[in-house]
Amino acid sequence: MKNLIVKFTTKPEGREVFMEALLENRKGAQNEDGFVGMNLFEDTKNPNIIFAYDSWKDDTALEHHKQSVHALNMLKVAETTLACPPDVLLLNDTKPAPVPAKTPNAADELFIIFFIFKIKEGYKQRLIDRFEIHIENTRKEKGNLLFDLYTVDGQDDTLVVYEHWRTEADVWDIHMKQPYAEITGELMNEGVVGDLAPYMSFVKEI
Repeated sequence: MKNLIVKFTTKPEGREVFMEALLENRKGAQNEDGFVGMNLFEDTKNPNIIFAYDSWKDDTALEHHKQSVHALNMLKVAETTLACPPDVLLLNDTKPAPVPAKTPNAADELFIIFFIFKIKEGYKQRLIDRFEIHIENTRKEKGNLLFDLYTVDGQDDTLVVYEHWRTEADVWDIHMKQPYAEITGELMNEGVVGDLAPYMSFVKEI
């Protein structure tokens, strides 16, 4: 499996045109061999920031997609509608490996986070080891639907947490107050470059 996150930042006046091309790209990708999934999200604080979370069977399927007509058309449209080049993160699995998201209930509000953060030298393995414990416990929480940690290809100073929750309160009022989460938080405060908050993107699915 090959997963990636792509962050697009559109010009305000270019968002609608870019979204049309992005949705056409997803529609075309769904018919490709090796396609697993493509979820699109909008930042809740800035609708001009859009995330794509892609899953492909392998590198061959991903490379084939990059040369498809719909992908190339989207990139052509991006030249005039994006405020900066797309930020592409090729993700590598850690332990425990990613698992399918739990099915939400009809009443769930869905609180989704992309947490992409820079780490200080010497902390990568310590954080990966700590998150192995953290993830096992988090996935047992009733409010959690998905919680994965990734390293990033070619970026040893970057880690990515991708998480889905039933409600926002499940994060702040329950999860963050768990003893194991407090231990992880202490290590994060020690090993992450700068404040944690600016690294968090709260999003809703498109």
